[in-house]
Amino acid sequence: MMITCRDFVEFLWKYSSEDLSEDERAQFDAHLATCAPCVRYLKSYHETIQAGKGSFTDLDDLVPPEVPEELVHAILSSRKQVV
Repeated sequence: MMITCRDFVEFLWKYSSEDLSEDERAQFDAHLATCAPCVRYLKSYHETIQAGKGSFTDLDDLVPPEVPEELVHAILSSRKQVV
C-alpha cells in the first residue's frame, strides 16, 4: 500500500511518537524518501513541538520586554475564561 501525503499528516502524531507497527513505519519512511514536502512538514512539526516544550521550561521567567503588554493581557484573560 502506498501512503499519500494526507495519510502521512493524519498519522503524524503516531509516527513521531514511534507508535506505528513495523509495516506502517516502513511505509511512512518510504513516503518520506520520495516526498520532499512531507519531509519539510515533518521537520516543521518537530520544531514546533520543541518550541512549545521550550516555552514552558521555567514558569517563573519574566515576560521578555519586546512582548506587547496588550498580548500578555489578552492571553491572561483568555486563560481565565477557560478555567
